[in-house]
Amino acid sequence: MHPITVIEILMALGLLLLILIVGYFLPHRRRKNAIKVVLIVLVLELAFFGIRPLWIDYQREVKMEQLTEYLNKMYPGEKFEISYPTSRSYSPYQLQVRFANEPDWIYSYSVNESEIKQVDIGVPDAKMPEEGDHYEDLGD
Repeated sequence: MHPITVIEILMALGLLLLILIVGYFLPHRRRKNAIKVVLIVLVLELAFFGIRPLWIDYQREVKMEQLTEYLNKMYPGEKFEISYPTSRSYSPYQLQVRFANEPDWIYSYSVNESEIKQVDIGVPDAKMPEEGDHYEDLGD
């Protein structure tokens, strides 16, 4: 499990524990309400952790289609393969592209609703990013 996921789960459990502790010190009549709140929060957290991976997978497919259209327009006739990092990244919508004529180069694109932008380039040894056939100014 990725460290970010562990932190998220621990924070969710911490919230439940905090509500339980506060509920313990409430008068008896209000403890039932605190237990109801704990159950509601628990259901919401389980739904969040259950639905989020499915939502991200769906969004990745949409983003891959958008990136495919963009690359076909920018580099007509070129063959490429789009993938996403297998490790967890901060942005699940950052996609990696390998072009057939540059198999050792990895171009990373950020796909947002309003723009598609090249954000990183993995270059082979002793090469500069600007030497890539598909280099786009990163705006540094």
